[in-house]
Amino acid sequence: MIFASDNTGPAHPRVMQAVMAANEDYKLPYGNDDVTEAAVKGVRDLFEAPEADVQFVPTGTAANALALAVLAKPWDAVFCHRIAHVEEDECGAPEFYSGAKLVLVEGDEARIDPDALEDAIQTCLGRGVHGAQPGPVTLTNITEAGTAYSLDQMADVIAVAKRHGLPVHLDGARFANACAALGCTPAEMSWKLGVDAVSFGGTKNGCLGVEAVVCFDPAKARELTLRRKRAGHLWSKTRYLSAQMGAYVADGLWLEMAEAANARGAELAAGLRNMPGAVIHHEVAANIVFASLPRAAHQRAFKAGARYGVTGDIDSGAPEALLRCRLVCDWSFDPAQIDKALALWAG
Repeated sequence: MIFASDNTGPAHPRVMQAVMAANEDYKLPYGNDDVTEAAVKGVRDLFEAPEADVQFVPTGTAANALALAVLAKPWDAVFCHRIAHVEEDECGAPEFYSGAKLVLVEGDEARIDPDALEDAIQTCLGRGVHGAQPGPVTLTNITEAGTAYSLDQMADVIAVAKRHGLPVHLDGARFANACAALGCTPAEMSWKLGVDAVSFGGTKNGCLGVEAVVCFDPAKARELTLRRKRAGHLWSKTRYLSAQMGAYVADGLWLEMAEAANARGAELAAGLRNMPGAVIHHEVAANIVFASLPRAAHQRAFKAGARYGVTGDIDSGAPEALLRCRLVCDWSFDPAQIDKALALWAG
């Protein structure tokens, strides 16, 4: 009953097998190997983007920060939702690597509102030389609230950016979950909408630890190469990152795991909706559920070994008081564990 994060789950056996296979021989360093070549081709094929620049890094923070750094100038504003991961959970890395300033934009359900984005851009323009200049817009799908942008909703935000000549980045730590939820292809959720760069996540969806920075403008390749090296994210043994990504994008594994995680999220949400006293706070599009449950329900679950994020003190206070929690399912989650947790919460 570990609902703490999709980072808590295991790597898929096929990913592990690919890493072990890459370990059987000597390979040239710094990505000059056949494993990396194959993985890059696999990502390009998946995105239907044969000219895209694809570079692997070990974390989502690195992917986001480096992608934004190649899209932004140091005097730019980077527009993001006010609860975006780049704002709340990356220790200022996007600003550190790019030199740009994050500008927070409002919107319901963790989705940027196009009108609010337009207002934020106009505010920057109105400051002239004294303020940050309009720069990249970064979206997240699946969002930090567990919701999804539809393709039309993404297109509406991107249209505002493109009207002002601004590049667009997509934080896709849960890119696969979003594709599974929307029933779309990676191309349909990226460059076909006008996205310029994607942080394509694998870590949360069955890899050991790998993300791909995908830049659809090959002219950005040299800068991204240098920034990755300067940031300390060019692995000498890149093949161990590449092997993971190669297995991930092969034979639909990325989508298979995301569909499994989303299915568990839907089962969890359905059980909570039928539970007296439980409250669900956002649309549940994928594998993340935000809910409030009585303190006593949390106490029963934690005593039985459950682990997940709770806002507030579980140990002391009125048993009936509602405490908000975040529940996340990964690709490997056992449905029986969901049933067990639901029974404990229900009492």
